[in-house]
Formats: sequence, C-alpha cells, structure tokens
Amino acid sequence: MNNFLLLVILLTVSCNQDSMHVIANLPKTLHEVSGTEIAPNSDLIWMLNDGGNASKVYGLNKKGYIKKELKIDAKNHDWEDLTSDKKGNLYIGDFGNNDNKRKNLAILKIASNSFNNKGKINIERISFKYSDQKKFPPKKKKLYFDCEAFFHYNDSLYLFTKSRVKNDFGKTHLYKIPAKKGNHVAELVGTFSSCNDLHCWVTSADISDNGKQIVLLTQKSLLVFSNFTSDNFFNGTFKQYDFKSESQKESICFKNENTVYITDEKAHGEGGNLYEFKIK
Repeated sequence: MNNFLLLVILLTVSCNQDSMHVIANLPKTLHEVSGTEIAPNSDLIWMLNDGGNASKVYGLNKKGYIKKELKIDAKNHDWEDLTSDKKGNLYIGDFGNNDNKRKNLAILKIASNSFNNKGKINIERISFKYSDQKKFPPKKKKLYFDCEAFFHYNDSLYLFTKSRVKNDFGKTHLYKIPAKKGNHVAELVGTFSSCNDLHCWVTSADISDNGKQIVLLTQKSLLVFSNFTSDNFFNGTFKQYDFKSESQKESICFKNENTVYITDEKAHGEGGNLYEFKIK
C-alpha cells in the first residue's frame, strides 16, 4: 500500500499536550540513555546508554536511583533501544547504523533468570540483515537502514528504522524478525511517513501489554497507533501528540495503557530526565 492511500485511511488527530512532567532526574551514569523498559516480574525501570558507553543495563527505581547493574558479555557497538517479552527477558537493540554500512547488526537477549548474576551475563545473539539492503553503504537517497526503535510482540521482534535521507527524515520502515537465536533476514512489513525535518526521526518504540496500541517517539512528538489488524500496525487509527518543547528524546515504554515513560539525553544544560506522559 502506498503512503497516500495509507494516510487516507488513517484517522489522524494532532493534539497539543501539557501532560508530560518530570518524575526523576537521571544519574550522570545515564547521560546518554537510549533505551527504557519495564519487564514483567521486576519492579525496576531498566535503561541503557548509547554506543561507546559501558556494556551495562541499569535497573532504576521510580525516583531515578540505580538499584541494579547488569554487566553484559557483549560489546556496546551502538545500543539504541530496549524491550522485553512476557517472560521478563530483556532484549538490547544493537542496531545503530548511522552510516548504513554495518554488517554485524544484532539483538542481544538477556535471560530473566540471570538478573542476579554478579559477573558478566551471557547473551543469546539474534543477528539479522535487512531484506532490501543490497549495498553497504547504499546511495544517499537510500539511507533508510539506521535503526533506534523496536519491541517484542508474539514471538517476533519489530524494528522501526530511522531515515537519513534528506527531505525524507520522517519515514520509518517496519521490519520483522523471529525472536530467537540465529541469523535472520528482516522482513519488510510496511512504511509510515510523518513530517520531514530532522526532529521527525523515530528514536524509540513500544507496544502496550494488551497489544492494542503502539507508540513511536520523536524529538517533537509522540505517534500513537491503535485499532490495527494483526501486525499491520500502520493500518488503523493514528494520533499525534505534539510536545510543548523539543529535546533529545531517545527512549519510551508503556507504564500502563494510558501512560508512557520517556527519557531524554542531557544536552546544553537541559534534559537528562525521566518523564511520564498521558496519552488519553
């Protein structure tokens, strides 16, 4: 389905929102937080830093204090997002790909029964490549293979790419791979386009526990999709919630069906916070 037809069938609502408020200042250790997640059977909020930082996942309480550190036996090439499954296992998205030339894209699975390990934690590596990427890197007009957003749903992992194509920054491609160890080809499921400036990059994603809503995060707005069929997430009702202020927002996860957690990186003396945001 082309983008024009997709946008015609979507019910699009843009809402100015005042409902985001700070609930905690993040510690300096998490100065480049790029992934946030709540996992079943844990009362902590799990977070990780962007590429080049320590290979650790941090468990924080709701006041923003670090209560647990998981030392991961894998390099932080470019960790960009964090998700979990219904069994409480965590998944690290090591798929940051600014130059669109990486051939070692992977998702790292952390078993929930290893959260109390004192030493380095072994992971299962879920390696993948994009079905439609033929060159590394591709031409400038085809730089669609960076990624900062994903979630787990029904034994699969869904990735939302970040466009680096000039005048097309708001486009995201949705891919699907099995949530199991091995080498996989990411299947293209669909595409969606919002606005086209740099602040329209998709930087994180999540799905509600009941599987009825997904959220995509950008620096300037929150995109909410609902009433979709199966995993055709872009086919249904679409709402856009515009933030009152822009910041380097990098991660999102559902707290409950009506509220999400959002974090932003600390930059230029601003940000570095954990927020709550009401979507209804």
